[in-house]
Amino acid sequence: MNPTIELLKSHRSVRKFTEQKIPHELLLELVRAGQAAATSSHVQAYSVIHVTDPANREAIAELAGGQGYVASASDFLVFCADMKRPTEASERTGANVVRGMTEQMLVASVDTALMAQNVAVAAESEGLGICYIGGIRNNPQAISDLLHLPEHVFPVFGMCLGYPAQTPDLKPRLPVEAILKTDRYDADDKQVAAFDDTMQQYYRQRSGGNKESDWSRNLTPLFDTKLRPHMRDFLIERGFEMK
Repeated sequence: MNPTIELLKSHRSVRKFTEQKIPHELLLELVRAGQAAATSSHVQAYSVIHVTDPANREAIAELAGGQGYVASASDFLVFCADMKRPTEASERTGANVVRGMTEQMLVASVDTALMAQNVAVAAESEGLGICYIGGIRNNPQAISDLLHLPEHVFPVFGMCLGYPAQTPDLKPRLPVEAILKTDRYDADDKQVAAFDDTMQQYYRQRSGGNKESDWSRNLTPLFDTKLRPHMRDFLIERGFEMK
């Protein structure tokens, strides 16, 4: 297997970091690597906020659900979907810009995710650990206020970066046969059932027998309630009207 594929397959979320700081020039290189990701029509509909103020880091850690590693990691980035820059650039050419389209929100969200994943892979190639923080969407308005995000910009997720002080076990993924379809979609519940067995064994081993769960049961909190119901109104307030 070539080193790039091995690196990608070795990804794990790191939540404990040493006190060693990431050199600033290396951080810049990681962001430049992020910018090299594919982007729809060269729109580059993202901005990244490097949060350095300790008080802001502590506040975000709490707003994201009490995730202390947001404050303890060497660096913390907030990846934002940004339709302000491209629409205003177009407007300056004299275009009659239409804002608030659902497609604009999708483009910005996808661009942001692709860019962030490039940053993650680049960081791991340098021996760093990373952890995505989707919890910033728990309180997106408070995060937006803290970071002075303007209209047509919203925070998608954060990312902790630092030198790892732990090596977590690799978490199994669904078998490729469950997600790779040929010519048409087909459901195969046997693959999911087999994966539930795999995950049950994983949780038992990782917890010393103290956690009895599997993949399907772990999904329950995501789907048996209205998860982050505030997001639709928040996005509309941000100018993403989903027209």
